[in-house]
Amino acid sequence: MPGRRSKSEKKDDDEKQLRRDPYEVLGVNRNSTDQEIKSAYRKMALKFHPDKNANDPKAADMFKEATFSYNILADPEKRRQYDSSGFEAVESDNQELELDLSSLGAVNTMFAALFSKLGVPIKTTVSATVLEEALNGLVTIRPLPLGEFISKRVEKQCAHFYSVTITEEEARAGFVCRVQSSDKSKFKLLYFDQEDNGGFSLALQEDSAKNGKFTSAGMYFLGFPVYRLDQTMNSIAAAKDPDTSFFKKLDGFQPCELTELKAGTHTFAVYGDNFFKSANYTIEVLCAAPFNEEKENLRNVEAQILSKRAEISKFESEYREVLAQFTEMTSRYAHEMQTIDELLKQRNEIHASYTVVPLKRSGSSKGRSRTSSKESKEDGEAREKRSTRERPRKKKWYNLHLRVDKRKAC
Repeated sequence: MPGRRSKSEKKDDDEKQLRRDPYEVLGVNRNSTDQEIKSAYRKMALKFHPDKNANDPKAADMFKEATFSYNILADPEKRRQYDSSGFEAVESDNQELELDLSSLGAVNTMFAALFSKLGVPIKTTVSATVLEEALNGLVTIRPLPLGEFISKRVEKQCAHFYSVTITEEEARAGFVCRVQSSDKSKFKLLYFDQEDNGGFSLALQEDSAKNGKFTSAGMYFLGFPVYRLDQTMNSIAAAKDPDTSFFKKLDGFQPCELTELKAGTHTFAVYGDNFFKSANYTIEVLCAAPFNEEKENLRNVEAQILSKRAEISKFESEYREVLAQFTEMTSRYAHEMQTIDELLKQRNEIHASYTVVPLKRSGSSKGRSRTSSKESKEDGEAREKRSTRERPRKKKWYNLHLRVDKRKAC
């Protein structure tokens, strides 16, 4: 008879059956771009965020459902698997949720920081308060001239907003916005679209990454496809299998949503993403016109990376096949070695059985060894006495032999 399932298992099965289509949850169609999916998710996340709906369990469920749907559609591989085979092809247990540190509280934030220090990837999201203020146009925006830089300190879970104005010529040449931190602070570089009501909605986000002695993030609008590398992708699978960390290293190499900006004013922001302290940063915006050689080098290198990713994917299947054969051969080697040792042992035992001499006890052998050692000691002492007697006695210095003259006196 099949075993009875617990109530929790039945509840999980019911939830799986009630799952809605991720496209339906986010209100997008199957042909939607990554940017459209991301924008739809952020609007829903802002609407149903727990900070804004503290006592509304329905809103919490909607937020959880939207996050789950976005985690599927934001990953190209998971999206392809879902489109072909549905939820069964998606490993839902390994979905990585994004945390809003401003809503965790001191204790949970401390645990998140500890796990991050230990190497566990913690994905964070922009605070709902910052997004809401931007959407309502309640943020202070500072002008950032092209070709200049600004160094500041931003508090944790807060943002500094900057406006950059570019001309038609500068837009055609390309545009770069870069942020770096010399003290290795964690931050996010954000790009906002302006809404009809005068507010701003989050369109692009780049997390800072360690690069030598500093952390940095950048957005490159160069008129051709530019790629970003998400280093947290497949991190859980990589932790389970060391080889996976190599073969999945380039899976997070995905194209950026925007390749160029139009002439006009654009809004960027630097968001402090440290767990406890503020973040020091330097932001600069550049026209790409003087960097034509760098543009071509970037295009060529990223093309080589894409080609290498395809090669690694093919190499992985070959490697796994050879590794399986090697593992099988290693196991057989150990088994054959053990078998040979056992056969030789049996052979020696059979050889030893061809005898009529009774086995002697170990105690008698010990007695004999003690007797023989005693006898050898006595023999040694006797030999030493004999050698002492045989040696000639040495004359003492006072034992002189004086010769007396017996001749008579005159």
